[in-house]
Amino acid sequence: MGLFRKDPQRVRLESQDVVLKATRAPWSLWTDSFGRLSIRSIQIIVVVIVAVAIIFAFQQLTLVTIPLMIALILSCAFNPVMSWMRQRGVPSLLATMITLLGIVVIMGALGWLIVWAVLDQWDELYSQAEEGFQHLLAWLQTLPFDFLQPDQIDEWIDTLVGFLTSAQFGSGAIAGVSAVASFVTGLVLMVTVLFFFLKDGPQMWEFLLRPFHGQSYVRARRVGDKTVSTLGSYVRGTATVAAVDAVGILIGLLILQVPLAIPLAVLVFLLAFIPIVGATVAGILAALVALVANGWVNALIVVGIVILVNQLEGNFLQPFLMGRSMRLHAFVILVALTVGTVLGGIVGAVLAVPITAALWGVIKVWDGPQLPARWARPKQPASN
Repeated sequence: MGLFRKDPQRVRLESQDVVLKATRAPWSLWTDSFGRLSIRSIQIIVVVIVAVAIIFAFQQLTLVTIPLMIALILSCAFNPVMSWMRQRGVPSLLATMITLLGIVVIMGALGWLIVWAVLDQWDELYSQAEEGFQHLLAWLQTLPFDFLQPDQIDEWIDTLVGFLTSAQFGSGAIAGVSAVASFVTGLVLMVTVLFFFLKDGPQMWEFLLRPFHGQSYVRARRVGDKTVSTLGSYVRGTATVAAVDAVGILIGLLILQVPLAIPLAVLVFLLAFIPIVGATVAGILAALVALVANGWVNALIVVGIVILVNQLEGNFLQPFLMGRSMRLHAFVILVALTVGTVLGGIVGAVLAVPITAALWGVIKVWDGPQLPARWARPKQPASN
């Protein structure tokens, strides 16, 4: 009988092995390649849901989020000015007031310049536009085919007058008043938030870093410094390039005696903050004004001036001023512009590229000052 008796230690080991197999059985489905793929898919779905929720919240709170983002970018742009004054013993409150006053004066001067120039030359431009429109209609009627009939013109005019006197236009005007009120509210909020970012920005960032310790704290500090540096360099570089473009186009428009030269130059400066698309739109508007006011010869010359200025900008100014702050491929810029425009309109288009540049800058210092995140490192040496 002793030959068939099992060793107690062996029995105990076999029972433990059975328990381990029973315990591992449910989890074995997640350890093979398909299980790992399922886990990764679930993680991606969760990330997408969180991103969609954040974007939805931003869209619902644009009156808060957009002024907050603009204030953050402006504070990063003027951070060197604040640091310079603090290093020379200027009190933080006084340095903040000086910087904020300078920002408000610059923005106010740009707005006043546009309004003043438009009001000063509006009558002349209106008469020239009306004359140019009449010449266009006369030329269309000389074509050998019936492109445009007088009855059609009268019908379009009646339709336009009916729309201007309709209740729909009145409701649109009321919506415009509401939009102006929202703009003023957002502007006041932006200036207020900008004041606190300039004055107490470093203290606010240190407060946000309190939950981090050790290497996580070092990484968070590195990410914050890189974000401030990238956003500030982008705004300063873009503003410099935009100013040079605006001055160059202004000189050309003044020589050609194109009406609204100053507002068009200011518009060139503002649209330059939308890469690729902004310069094209500004050039089209300048050429249209020249076409209506001075004829097609001046319009072609304006197009040539715009192309020349854009070539100088793309080949000399941008690589020199923005080479370090924004190394993004043109495809990435176009995608960022499209996404920003869809989500936030014109303001989204302006903010999309600097935010994308900042995110890429964060990825490049994620694992060290010169060490990108592991998945973003080049897998082979770059070919010449």
